[in-house]
Amino acid sequence: MFVSLLALGQTTPTNSLTNSKTDWQLLNENGYSIQYPQDWDLNKSGQMGMSFILLSRQTSQQDNFRENVNLLIQDLKGQNINLDKYVEISEGQIKTLITNGRLFMSKRLFENGSEFQKVIYTGDQGVYKLKFEQFYWIKNGKAYVLTLTCELEQFETYKVSGEKILNSFRLK
Repeated sequence: MFVSLLALGQTTPTNSLTNSKTDWQLLNENGYSIQYPQDWDLNKSGQMGMSFILLSRQTSQQDNFRENVNLLIQDLKGQNINLDKYVEISEGQIKTLITNGRLFMSKRLFENGSEFQKVIYTGDQGVYKLKFEQFYWIKNGKAYVLTLTCELEQFETYKVSGEKILNSFRLK
């Protein structure tokens, strides 16, 4: 119900990994905005219930997983769920619903005038061993779940650019 996972394939190879914030694109939507590298692909098709998915490029022909950042917005109206309860439910799902799910960090943060939870965990999805960094916000009866998803062995490679994307997210 709450945990957002995403594993995708890729067809167009490139060798660029974005580490600077020059030439970034802005996605400005009703309720939020986020910035992302111009060499990442934006998918707003609503696939898997996501508001958007930002997809990295392949690093080689053998790279079959596209590291990504995605946003899931859930309507919580009438459910009496605050951030504490949302975190409790989500952490439980990481441990019980994700194959080999292992929670590494869960920390409450206050930045840019808003309170959110930062969660880092690993788990398996099909043939992929993945590492996730998620931010949870609750605002106006909605949960916003922003997730960076990487292959476990690629997480450190994508951490800098992925966290720049995550940290550019703003609720309006």
